[in-house]
Amino acid sequence: MLVVVPVVAWFAVRPVRMVAPGLSGVSCPSGPVCVDDPAKFEEAVLLYTEGVAFVSARVSPLDGNPKMIFCATQACADAFGLGARSAVTLGTFGTVVGPRAWKPFYVRHELIHHAQAGRLGTIRLLFEPAWFVEGMAYALSEDPRTPLGEPFESYRRKFLLWRSALGEQSVWQASREP
Repeated sequence: MLVVVPVVAWFAVRPVRMVAPGLSGVSCPSGPVCVDDPAKFEEAVLLYTEGVAFVSARVSPLDGNPKMIFCATQACADAFGLGARSAVTLGTFGTVVGPRAWKPFYVRHELIHHAQAGRLGTIRLLFEPAWFVEGMAYALSEDPRTPLGEPFESYRRKFLLWRSALGEQSVWQASREP
């Protein structure tokens, strides 16, 4: 059982591969930043550094150094189970950024999901409404695309409306209220 469960998870739940990214063809030459194309490492570090600074200053301080795997190729993204998604964050465990998501607002969006999981808890985040989880990430990342495809534009609008009604109360305090 101790061998079977991890092996099945490795092949069936591809984002689990963040545990040992080197086994999926990426290298992590500098702590939390991993890449499949070493020539793009500096670009990945710049995106990561800007994203962490932005989210820490404007949304919530991030605990530790979130792991982020930057895939320059679709083959890498597919190895981590991205499929048609641009990026995915698994709680506070890590993020995989696909080739289309090498932009500051995408990285910020995923780091906001990391912050949400850190502040609210990964399990609780699964039960939060999509307008809150995704709306916050789209709105606070300063995603320049307008309008977003639905339902994401509606989520962003609903979050911004909810946030504007908070007054002095923080988003985190308000999200804890029933």
